[in-house]
Amino acid sequence: MPAVTAEWHHTGFATSCPDRMPTPPSPFISLPALEHAFSDGLAAMLQAHRGLGVYILVLANAAYDPELWARLSPDLAARHAELAASLTEALRRGRTLAEPDDDVLVFLKLNTIGFQNLRPMETRRAGPWDVMFNPIRALRPPRISGTSFGGLVRPFDPAGFHFNKPFLAKEMLWDGELAGKPARLLYNKFPFARLHGLLVPEPRREMPQYLTPELHGWAWHLCAHSGMPGLCLGYNSTGAGASVNHLHFQSFVQTNPLPVKDPRFVHNGGGEPYPLPCERFTEPADAWLELDRLHERDIPYNLIYGKNCLHLIARLPQDSPKLGAQIRGYGWSEMAGAVTLFSRDAFGSLAAAEFEAELANFTP
Repeated sequence: MPAVTAEWHHTGFATSCPDRMPTPPSPFISLPALEHAFSDGLAAMLQAHRGLGVYILVLANAAYDPELWARLSPDLAARHAELAASLTEALRRGRTLAEPDDDVLVFLKLNTIGFQNLRPMETRRAGPWDVMFNPIRALRPPRISGTSFGGLVRPFDPAGFHFNKPFLAKEMLWDGELAGKPARLLYNKFPFARLHGLLVPEPRREMPQYLTPELHGWAWHLCAHSGMPGLCLGYNSTGAGASVNHLHFQSFVQTNPLPVKDPRFVHNGGGEPYPLPCERFTEPADAWLELDRLHERDIPYNLIYGKNCLHLIARLPQDSPKLGAQIRGYGWSEMAGAVTLFSRDAFGSLAAAEFEAELANFTP
């Protein structure tokens, strides 16, 4: 396939012209730099903005990481008390709330739980699988991830939720040029991975969540050449957990490899079958041939890009009647073997065989 392979060395990776304005260095230049920027950005955001949305974002990110929790929880506790008092006063006086309804509902639930009862995320292993207890993520609004699947392509909706909305500017971690393209990195408001960000290439093109050869090659190149160990990109197609119809990847850093990368599994050269079909690619052109086939057949899928490697899982649409309501929102993380639970009882009792049966239900 020489002609196809050559395309991956051509698209999307041109170096900057000498006369361009300098841009900020890549956010993925090193792990210490990303950790520092991530933590300082959250602290600065909490100090600069007093609204519910920022409080919820900082709280959810701090609760995912014990070190962030230790640093930010005193300020978060003080802000929680301020917001609770002001919201209570406004509701008692019948004032119109300026905050979005989603944020108000999330905060009311948090206030019912009580800040003193909030704790950092807990994690354990069930066989080869990662199991996390994170009740704060349960409060996340569904957006389009709960809608019916009508095909992999949905037209971009300028009036809908997307990453160019002005109010999201305060949630931006970085904006500049990355692997030859303008890109934007935002905090994930309800994270479920370490240093979890929303990476939007060429945001002003306002592309729907439909992968192209160009952007597939860009994502592959970024993971292959970032120089930061453990950098990965997750991708949910429409119908496979995508909650925003604006082309984006989810960046994160692996402390330990995801279960889908375990060498025991057949797709990694081992002898043990994965619970549902998974393919591993080491060449971007080969991966695109399979992605193109899925596009032609309108089959949803989840992707995990790593260094010179892609894991691809084709699966049933999230609205399939074969899927129970509690698993329909599963995206790339669950397909890769890392499941987030919102009930302590479920967290303590989930067995490996039970989770494997859930994944098997997604087999197309």
